[in-house]
Amino acid sequence: MVTRGLGGVRAFQTGIGCETLTGVHLGCVDDSPRESRFRAFACAVAAAVGTHWAFVIALGVVLAWALTGPVFHFSDSWQLVINTGTTIVTFLMVFLIQATQNRDGKAIQLKLDELIRSQRSARNVFADLEHATEDELREFEAEFKALRARGLTDKKAARAAAEKATSD
Repeated sequence: MVTRGLGGVRAFQTGIGCETLTGVHLGCVDDSPRESRFRAFACAVAAAVGTHWAFVIALGVVLAWALTGPVFHFSDSWQLVINTGTTIVTFLMVFLIQATQNRDGKAIQLKLDELIRSQRSARNVFADLEHATEDELREFEAEFKALRARGLTDKKAARAAAEKATSD
């Protein structure tokens, strides 16, 4: 599925839970072939380990390890095998999951930015809110608390906020 984004950015859904974006620089994302291969690898592994079959395989490994306990007399070496294996897998998966989450988070932010920009009554200042300072975020929070305190419905509060922004 191809969607048209702002400024000619196109997002292609890969079908495995990760988004690839072209035509826009995403902060520290590098579009070198090595980065692209890692992105493809990370998305493929994330999709594979996110299935029920990955859980079944992991469960099978743990059961096989547990069943071999009597054979190895529940020795320290026997325990070290599962400890080392799970530590290595966990260590690698943390970075892999973080890479896919960063990518998905950026894709979601860009989609939200596009939705905000496409609405006439929305304030475009919200389109890049994830880069706002703490003071700016507190200011917006106070504004919305004041609108809610006035008892405005969500629709009326949004309209009032948009009118305030256009009058400033």
